[in-house]
Amino acid sequence: MKDPAELYELADEVGLIPQGLPLVAALTGFTDAGGAVSQLGEYVLDTLNNRVVAEFDADALLDYRARRPIIYFDQDHLTDYQPQTLRLYLVNDELGQPFLLLHGFEPDFKWEQFTAAILQLIDLFQVKTTTWVHAIPMPVPHTRPIGVTVSGNRIELTDAMSVWRPHTQVPSNALHLVEYRLAELGHPVTGFVLLIPHYLADTEYPSAAVASLESISAATGLIFPTDRLREEGREFLTKIGQQVESNSELEKLVGTLEERHDSYMQNSGLQNAGLRSPLTDEDGELPSADEIAAELENFLAIKRRGDDASPGFAGL
Repeated sequence: MKDPAELYELADEVGLIPQGLPLVAALTGFTDAGGAVSQLGEYVLDTLNNRVVAEFDADALLDYRARRPIIYFDQDHLTDYQPQTLRLYLVNDELGQPFLLLHGFEPDFKWEQFTAAILQLIDLFQVKTTTWVHAIPMPVPHTRPIGVTVSGNRIELTDAMSVWRPHTQVPSNALHLVEYRLAELGHPVTGFVLLIPHYLADTEYPSAAVASLESISAATGLIFPTDRLREEGREFLTKIGQQVESNSELEKLVGTLEERHDSYMQNSGLQNAGLRSPLTDEDGELPSADEIAAELENFLAIKRRGDDASPGFAGL
């Protein structure tokens, strides 16, 4: 394997960065249900003081044809080329506490070399803990708090926060590999998987960003300003509630999801191995794609129409 340092370029004065900071990682790529990761990164960088510590080589890591950069066509000429980036930032939270943030695109190529590069940077800055987040769509209701599945080697966080602990194979992303390698080394690492209502997966769901920040706070002690996101989340949920109330099929769908969720949580004091997943029916079976599609037909029809006479889902 080539030198991992070939994949990134360090900024000047990195020697002035404090040692022993927490690292937070949030990469956009395979799945970002509810826009949790993209909102998290944008919100943190927009609201908190930050500077770039290292930048990764997009030409080496990114498949441009799969995730094409944006360029602006201004009548007869091109302006404002916006290439995707992957950067390590030094950020100060709301109380001024410093931390490192890895944010940008998930690499398409050279995962092993990229992982080695992250481990190299973790060693260089003597990172104290590593925490990462991503979000997946699940048949859960929007009327209940967003749940998380927790992985890693910080058992206290898993015991306190993980609402679902499956035994299953999943398509991995680059940060899964980073977590795997860090756990092998005994480095404190935690991954949070947010379980986002499947019918909101293609939206920018503000509550998903809030849940991401709350998970990071639980793992790191960092404090984030979330008032704006919470207000946006309340407005978003009000519009969703109005759409559900106006459609009996949607009410039935949400009601079924609520019953499954509440039944599971009421039994949460039992041994985890004996718990039924909140995603399954009474027979322990996940709803099929056809069943979900049938239940959501009216919901998606509303989304597609974007009726101007009613603030439909498409306008959220």
